[in-house]
Amino acid sequence: MTRVFVYGTLKRGCGNHHLIASQQFIGPARTPAGFTLFSLGDYPGMVRAPGDTAGVSGELWTVDAGCLLRLDKLEGVAEGLYERVAITLAPPFADQPAETYLYLHDLGGRKPLGPEWSV
Repeated sequence: MTRVFVYGTLKRGCGNHHLIASQQFIGPARTPAGFTLFSLGDYPGMVRAPGDTAGVSGELWTVDAGCLLRLDKLEGVAEGLYERVAITLAPPFADQPAETYLYLHDLGGRKPLGPEWSV
């Protein structure tokens, strides 16, 4: 089982939630400062942002290996769209790392969203 932090279309009530709905929801979570979101059209991309002071809000889930493979496919990991990385979350979930997806392409012309992606 793997802990995964999601911040966009995989969240409850969002378009791709069905891919994670059968897994275990742990609770609302947040990254520490140093991450932010950008609009990529119908979904957000999270990137490292050294000047950020807010972090990103989302949800923490525990997923099985099959689900993790489906998430990697959705996020385009093999194509280099996103990279799955381990990060430390803000308390109360700072006790162990969680996997999340960071956007890898150029953000030129993309709208910054800040700490939260709203549906």
